[in-house]
Amino acid sequence: MPTVRFPHIMKYYINDQSEITVPGATVAEMIQNVIEGYPSVKFHLVDADGRLRRHFNIFVNGTHIRDLKGLETPLQEEDKVILMASAAGG
Repeated sequence: MPTVRFPHIMKYYINDQSEITVPGATVAEMIQNVIEGYPSVKFHLVDADGRLRRHFNIFVNGTHIRDLKGLETPLQEEDKVILMASAAGG
């Protein structure tokens, strides 16, 4: 199963883990499986319409999914997925 790494501030919502393995043939399916396994993370990952929140960037094996196939990017057993929350400030 692909390994998913979460931002430190989200560990609370996934049983104090920073990395979990989650099944999924695509990034979208993997996100859905994360939400099903850890329902309290849903509000932080997706909006009311079920779309990934805009402040999240997702990388598969170091490549941003916008440079791949977006949420339909296929995943393999050995893939490493990183969910990264954007930060703004000045």
